[in-house]
Amino acid sequence: MKKLWIGGEWTGSSGGDVRQIIDPATLEVVDEVVEGTAADARRAAARAAEAQRGWRKVPAAERGKFLHEAARILREDAAVLSMLLTREGGKPRVENLDEVEWCAACFDYYAEIARNSRGSSIPPVAEHQLNFTIKEPLGVVAAIAPFNYPLLLATWKVAPALAAGNAVVLKPSELTPLATLRLCERALAVLPPGVFEVVTGTGPEVGEALVDDPNVQCIAFTGSTAVGTRIATRAASSLKRVNLELGGIDPLIVFEDADLDVAVPGAAWARFLNSGQVCTSAKRIYVVEGLARDFVDRFVAHTSTLKVGNGMDPETDMGPLISARALERVHDQVGRSIAAGAKLLAGGRRLDVGPGHFYAPTVLTDVRPDMPAVTEEVFGPVASIQVVRDGEEAIELAARSEYGLGANVFTRDLGWAMRAMSEIKAGTFWINDPLTDNDAAPFGGMRKSGLGRELGEEGLDAFRETKHVHLDWVPERKPYWYPYANRKHEVPK
Repeated sequence: MKKLWIGGEWTGSSGGDVRQIIDPATLEVVDEVVEGTAADARRAAARAAEAQRGWRKVPAAERGKFLHEAARILREDAAVLSMLLTREGGKPRVENLDEVEWCAACFDYYAEIARNSRGSSIPPVAEHQLNFTIKEPLGVVAAIAPFNYPLLLATWKVAPALAAGNAVVLKPSELTPLATLRLCERALAVLPPGVFEVVTGTGPEVGEALVDDPNVQCIAFTGSTAVGTRIATRAASSLKRVNLELGGIDPLIVFEDADLDVAVPGAAWARFLNSGQVCTSAKRIYVVEGLARDFVDRFVAHTSTLKVGNGMDPETDMGPLISARALERVHDQVGRSIAAGAKLLAGGRRLDVGPGHFYAPTVLTDVRPDMPAVTEEVFGPVASIQVVRDGEEAIELAARSEYGLGANVFTRDLGWAMRAMSEIKAGTFWINDPLTDNDAAPFGGMRKSGLGRELGEEGLDAFRETKHVHLDWVPERKPYWYPYANRKHEVPK
């Protein structure tokens, strides 16, 4: 049974409840985890605040050595971590090997960039003066990570926060905490005790306690727009910094000049990756009428080749959904869309390839903008295809959304690509290469898809605040100080 990680060691909970972590492919119990409480969250935050007072004084180059060492251990431990990620979350193991490497690369990136950036020099307003800024850590960061990429979306918060000199209390998803706990005892055990803490448990119990805790200065959250809104509202009462990566109903446009040998497999990967459980997946696919029939036929044929099964099987393309509840929600959204007039071309059913939560990759056409498949975030393998008159209509419909996390286009025409990029609100805009991330480039959403940015230097600044320093190296009395009688000659008559 796994415990909480507080003060650099395993510790029990003040409660006593235990949660079983279930493999969504086999429905077997993988392990048991202590269920943390609000008291545990407060204890971890207090210990982190104490540790941060020393950590913030460690030179950035030295903090970088810790992060590089964490990256090295992550790579050494990839076999075990990828297995745990697959057993608890269901993704194919090859995807989880990628996830571990992406985490290691992120630690390496922030180990270096934090050494290279602490502020800037500003031209002074008078002689013998110096003006500069210092970017200081916020203090204690509460990081709340989701189930779909448990290590990666935690690392995008933890690595820059630590590099900036903060301490971190991490709450992983209650569904997928095992790889995170492995991260504690291996890669991040190199850190000074208390600098990185993990409290397992639920959002209402542990998450809300961290949001409200006076020792926490920043909340970094990835999850639904509804929960993110509640976090922002609670944090506002104490003016805490929030960084929110929230939901999305991202568009993908296939323009008439697109190369279908690229666009078909690219769109399928962009929608079905991790069984559609990706916040930036292509949930609205717009295809220009001139090539729509060919695209749809080839897309359905390609979908039929995808192998759904246990992620531990190296031939598996798609694993299960995370839970029975998730599967039922996706099936309900598909059913309501069909009832509203959508046409089912593939899938639309649970698959009997094992005892787990397997759902067939699904293709819907004749989709309208008012259907659940378009108006709701479908967190499952459902491709909703809308045929449009031309590129103009595709851009207009793609831009019509309350969300703005990501957007994709397939085209060889730079004019269409740039026009779509200009008119569609999205934090990341991919052209002919969907869902590719870059540690050095910012990631985040617009509108209801979030606040702030992760990755890049912007991701480092999310966990720092700027102090302006004004220095006059010649101590002298200024002529504009009191008494103003000495300045009466300056006043117009």
